[in-house]
Amino acid sequence: MTRPIFIAILAAALFGAASPAGKFLLNWFSPVQLAGLLYLGAAVGLVVPVWRPGKRANLPWRLGGRSLFRLTGAIVFGGIIAPICLLLSLRFASATSISIWLTLESIFTAVVAVIFFKEHLSAKSWLSVGGCVLASVLMSCGGGASGLAAGLFVALACLGWAIDNNLTALIDGLTPPEIAFWKGSVAGVFNLALGLCLSPFHPDPTAVIWALIVGALSYGASLVLYISAAQMLGAMRSQMIFATAPWWGAVLSIVCLGEAAGPQQLLAAVVFAGSIALLLLEQHSHAHSHEELSHIHMHAHDDRHHNHLHEEGQPANLRHSHWHTHEVLSHSHPHWPDLHHRHGHSHDHD
Repeated sequence: MTRPIFIAILAAALFGAASPAGKFLLNWFSPVQLAGLLYLGAAVGLVVPVWRPGKRANLPWRLGGRSLFRLTGAIVFGGIIAPICLLLSLRFASATSISIWLTLESIFTAVVAVIFFKEHLSAKSWLSVGGCVLASVLMSCGGGASGLAAGLFVALACLGWAIDNNLTALIDGLTPPEIAFWKGSVAGVFNLALGLCLSPFHPDPTAVIWALIVGALSYGASLVLYISAAQMLGAMRSQMIFATAPWWGAVLSIVCLGEAAGPQQLLAAVVFAGSIALLLLEQHSHAHSHEELSHIHMHAHDDRHHNHLHEEGQPANLRHSHWHTHEVLSHSHPHWPDLHHRHGHSHDHD
């Protein structure tokens, strides 16, 4: 159960680099134009894994109604609204301050997950959430005044990504790279077209290349890793780990952009680490039942849920993706709210 934790940490580090990199690239592009280039970079970076020879890509318009609705919502809130708001905020404040403000995303994701998506949190999980909130406050105290406009844009960006996080964690029918590819393609084309209509565009070829590279890493690779973690952990828990992204962004802003930081960031990092460690100690286990279900997602055959047969010699821990069917199953084991554990809970379950 530690594998998705490390995947989420790597996703956070890559995404954290987006704020200082975006601050630098805004010297050449408007916020909307840069949002388009970053997401197009994410899509370009995923062309090979999604459309490689011999692989049949899943098309989003063939999804069932719920998954298509969730993908559309993720694109609108997480691919269009959120990145534009984030890059607009960088016009008003330093990358260090914006990175600190981005800790709001974990709080918003928690609220959306519990209220609207009925995720279950044990007492230990709530304590871990409280640690992340405390770390957010500590980082905010060290960030100085970012300004009302910057704070408003960051809050809107965090709310957009919070909705995106919860919707994406429930998408099946597409693999994580396919979700990121379609999200990057649609959001990238829309944002760039809007940016060209709103502002003059005088591209510097080197700046364009760097924007695409940053998009491929900070939005493409990061999103694939986050989706993989969210489908195994659930949106709430994966976001708690992803909440370290602002710390990575603050460190990179200090090192690469020469911006200042206070001691609160160091203390916040310790609190974040303790909260993640507490999450690792969680053991949520009870008797539960699975209904018959057919879908597609990344999985291995050593997780007690995927018992279908494959070619001989394929190791049980090999992670792969294809359409498969689950039979009715009742059992008890430690689990998180992944794609297979969206059941309700009574109050006596720990």
